[in-house]
Amino acid sequence: MLHSLSGISSLLTLLLLSTTCLSSQSQLQGTLHRRNYFYVGEQYVDEPGTHNGTEIAFGQIYVEHLVPATVTQTLPILMIHGHGMTGTNFLNTPDGRLGWADYFMSQGFEIYIVDQPSRGRSAWQMGIDGNESAYDATTISSHFTAVEKFNLWPQASLHTQWPGSGIAGDAIFDNFYASTVPSLNSDEESSVKVKRAVGKLLDDIGPVILLTHSQSGQYGWILGDFRPSLVKTIIALEPIGPPFINAVFPPLTPARPFGVTEIPVTYSPPISSASELKTEVVPSLTNASLGTTCFQQAAPARQMVNLKDIPTLVVTSESSYHAVYDSCTVGYLAQAGVPVTHVQLADVGIKGNAHMMFMEKNGLEIAEKVVLEWINKTVA
Repeated sequence: MLHSLSGISSLLTLLLLSTTCLSSQSQLQGTLHRRNYFYVGEQYVDEPGTHNGTEIAFGQIYVEHLVPATVTQTLPILMIHGHGMTGTNFLNTPDGRLGWADYFMSQGFEIYIVDQPSRGRSAWQMGIDGNESAYDATTISSHFTAVEKFNLWPQASLHTQWPGSGIAGDAIFDNFYASTVPSLNSDEESSVKVKRAVGKLLDDIGPVILLTHSQSGQYGWILGDFRPSLVKTIIALEPIGPPFINAVFPPLTPARPFGVTEIPVTYSPPISSASELKTEVVPSLTNASLGTTCFQQAAPARQMVNLKDIPTLVVTSESSYHAVYDSCTVGYLAQAGVPVTHVQLADVGIKGNAHMMFMEKNGLEIAEKVVLEWINKTVA
């Protein structure tokens, strides 16, 4: 009898383990899809230091193409990551949950994910590409994953949605931090290279829904200006800003001389240099104690005419440093004729997020209730 009970116990244990494994495997499988990758945008130049005709390629981007078994949406989503990151940001979360790429495939979208030029799987070439630097662990914690422990801005104390402690030594943080990579120091250099390579990608694949995050936010305005017929809507998750100057974190130096971009975009009346954009301070959106000065154009504001027909969504989380100044960025876009909608997550009942909102515990809620809803009502 004891032997029989032992056998039943062992069988139950095996069944339980099998069920657990199957459940885990099912979670990891996600949406059935086909995966392909390719490169685009490479240029050949003489290898530095050689004079024998030896050439190497630079400026190319890695592109991951994910196609669900059932495609029901007309337009694909093109996702571009932020500073210090790669396209892996959108594949799954640091604690092993399915990411935004999988969610939107489950809704019938094809997905394109890129690594920015000179970053990650897009080769950085010594002697050709500019200098790079990487985030240290404390910066990641204080800016992104454990902002409530540092309180560098007032809203930081509201952060609750990062899985784990957000500090080095925590397995989830360690997994996330290990995924970060060096980035070009110059946002101007990055912008030029993204415009060329991603512009070529758009020419190859056709119209897209463009989703950007953080540093890549300005690429949305640049690419929409460069290929207005191919960017059908821009979804900017906490785009780099505010206009003309850095904020919150010292040094509070001038940046984005063309308002919301480092490189020229089309204005009407046209400009030949950034100095022709006359600015004024908006007192209601300026807070010196928080290191934020809000500049808008002096009236009459020049219009960003190539973006006037591209519906744009800016999404800001409750506890991110972007909560301090995204309203200024949105104001600049609206003043320049961009049809922009600003969703502050707390206003729609989604609370506790910081800058890496799509990786956080309620990331799929944001995808469904904010981003997908916007796409459904905006893109025919």
